[in-house]
Amino acid sequence: NNLGILWSQRDEIETAQTYLESAEALYNQYMKEDGNPPLDPSEHFMAEEEKLTDQERSKRFEKAYTHTLYYLAQVYQHLDMIEKAAQYCHTTLKRQLEYCGYYPVEWARNAATLSQYYLSKECFMEARHCLAAASVIFSQAGQVPSAEDDEAEPDQQDLPERKAEIARCWIKYCLNLLQSARKLLEDNIGELDPDRQLELKAQSKKEEDEKEKGRKKAVLFGTSDICDSVLAMEEKVSSVYPLDFQEAREIFLVGQNYVQEAKEFFQVDGYVTDHIEIVQDHSALFKVLAFFEEDYERRCKMHKRRIDMLEPIYADLNPQYYLLICRQLQCELADTYYEMMDLKVAIGNRLEKLDSHTVKKINSLAQFAIKYYELFLESLRNPDKVFPEKLEEDVLRPAMVAKFHIARLYGKLITSDSKKQLENMQTSLEYYTFLVDYCEKYPDAVPAIETELELSKEMVNLLPASMERLRAKLSSFV
Repeated sequence: NNLGILWSQRDEIETAQTYLESAEALYNQYMKEDGNPPLDPSEHFMAEEEKLTDQERSKRFEKAYTHTLYYLAQVYQHLDMIEKAAQYCHTTLKRQLEYCGYYPVEWARNAATLSQYYLSKECFMEARHCLAAASVIFSQAGQVPSAEDDEAEPDQQDLPERKAEIARCWIKYCLNLLQSARKLLEDNIGELDPDRQLELKAQSKKEEDEKEKGRKKAVLFGTSDICDSVLAMEEKVSSVYPLDFQEAREIFLVGQNYVQEAKEFFQVDGYVTDHIEIVQDHSALFKVLAFFEEDYERRCKMHKRRIDMLEPIYADLNPQYYLLICRQLQCELADTYYEMMDLKVAIGNRLEKLDSHTVKKINSLAQFAIKYYELFLESLRNPDKVFPEKLEEDVLRPAMVAKFHIARLYGKLITSDSKKQLENMQTSLEYYTFLVDYCEKYPDAVPAIETELELSKEMVNLLPASMERLRAKLSSFV
């Protein structure tokens, strides 16, 4: 173990791996061939009557092996062997609980971090188990003396921050579970597919029972008393895909509670980026919940909640220091207004006749969406206010989608003034043309915006004829 640590500190990770893996093999071979606890190295310097009991020897030997696994988890992570690292991390955490060799805060933090690996693999049951255990063990902090050589845990003063970090992991859990369910349920235009919903509901009843039987494929944490608390914690939130609004709302509410908890520590003063990330996650929770809502008016209200939380933050940000975050917020605000406008249009289409209030609302939402898309595109200009000839890869898709959406929004503006309508169509055509011309000049951009490009080409062909008809109509009035 010590040689493994030594080499890893010298950044010779593969050499460290060799030593640690031979330590692991040594433990396994010894337990298989002998099994009795070996002498502890310190006993070579003790008088006979001071020698350790078998129980103490066993404890020390197991602790050394737990360290082996702990170091191996880190080595595998360094070598990008992520799956193996997660396995070793899980076993280490399990053993630390079994042999009472852990600091509660550090243990909880490691378990919460491991949950994020399981989330990336969409193993929600395992992720929830890690988080529930993290919350339970964290609550012991400061109450139980640590069994790690009876020392006090080093970072007691960090408790509020650690608690908020675990809350953030819970937010990600709820958000990922809702987003994965959305992916399963949406049709090709991003709306909820009712047939798929019925099919999955029938399927999930069967699977639920099966899963509960085979559920413990994840190594369970803890001794029996801890297990009960962990189980109680798990029961507060589902680990199966929500298939309707009610189920989605229950997960959303758990996520929202953790948002409040995380924001208590990560406040805007002192933790700007963390605070904004949490607010963005809160907005994302509303966005995915709106997907499950069938009533368009209520869905609109959910998007309005997103606007209300994001706009004040954006208004207070200095783009000179927070350019990337400003761009993210500009795009998100624009997309939200755009979505609200689409919903209002759908509501309007159900009416016999569009009333002036609905028209005003549609136009106002479209203009706000245009405003934020334009702000985003403005941010891409160089200090001389010139728009880049060729867009950087990281902004290519967002910039093109912004151009495409602005083109579509100008086409959606409702006006009884034919002249104004002609101007809007002209602006719309310019934006569509930009997309088509750019892709002709830089064909490598095409894969990033295939769908938008197809529609833009179509509009570039159709719009001039429509504009011609409108012009003819106008001149006949003159």
